[in-house]
Amino acid sequence: MPLVWWSLLVAGCLMMDWLEPLLRLIEPDNRQVVYARTDLLVLLGRHLLVVGVAALLAVVIGVGAGIAVTRAWGRDFLPLVSQVASLGQTFPPVAVLALAVPVMGFGTLPIIVALLLYGLLPIVRNTLAGIEGIDPSIKEAARGMGMSAREVLLQVELPLAAPVIWAGIRTSVTINIATAALGATVGASNLGDPIIAGIVNGNMAYVVQGAVLVALLALSVDSVFAQLCD
Repeated sequence: MPLVWWSLLVAGCLMMDWLEPLLRLIEPDNRQVVYARTDLLVLLGRHLLVVGVAALLAVVIGVGAGIAVTRAWGRDFLPLVSQVASLGQTFPPVAVLALAVPVMGFGTLPIIVALLLYGLLPIVRNTLAGIEGIDPSIKEAARGMGMSAREVLLQVELPLAAPVIWAGIRTSVTINIATAALGATVGASNLGDPIIAGIVNGNMAYVVQGAVLVALLALSVDSVFAQLCD
C-alpha cells in the first residue's frame, strides 16, 4: 500500500495536465484550471520538509518530556507538561501563525512553530501512556537483574512502549500534513499554494488539486507508519 499511495502522489504531481478535461468540468468558465505557478513536485518537497522538521522537533521534545516526567525526579512536572501539550493543540494553528508572523516574519518558521505546538499532544500523551502502562513487575525484575536506571529505560521501557509511542507520532504527523497547508497563507510555499490560490481567485479546480495531493500525501505517510507499526 505505501508504494501504491506514493505512486499515485508522484503521478498526480507530474501528470496533472492529463486531468485537465476532468478539472474543466469543475471550472468550465476559467481559462486555466491546472495550477502551474510552481511545479507541484517542488511544492511536495517543500511540504515534506516543513512537516518533517516540525515532526522531528515534536518527537525530540514530546518523547523527551514524556520520559522526563515519568522519572522520580521529574514527576512533579507531569501536570505542567500535560497542560502545556494540551494547550498547544487547543490553540488554533491560524492563531499561532497570526501571533508568530509579527515576531518571526513571513516564511517557513511560523508554520514550523505552529505545527510543533499542534503536534506535541499526541506524542506526549502516548509516551506517557506507553511508559506508565508497563507492568511494574517487569521493571522490578530488570532492576533485580542489576540493570541501571538508564539500562531499564533503554532496554526495557522504551522497547515495550515503542508501539504506543509510534502510534502517537503517526497521529501527530498525519494531522500536521493537512495543517501545514495553512503555511501558504504566510509565505511558506507548499501544497497549500493551489488551495489558497483557488480560494483567492474563485477557482475550485485549484482547490481540488491541492486538496487531493495533500490527502494522497497523508495517506502515503500514514501507510508507511502502518508498515513500521506492524
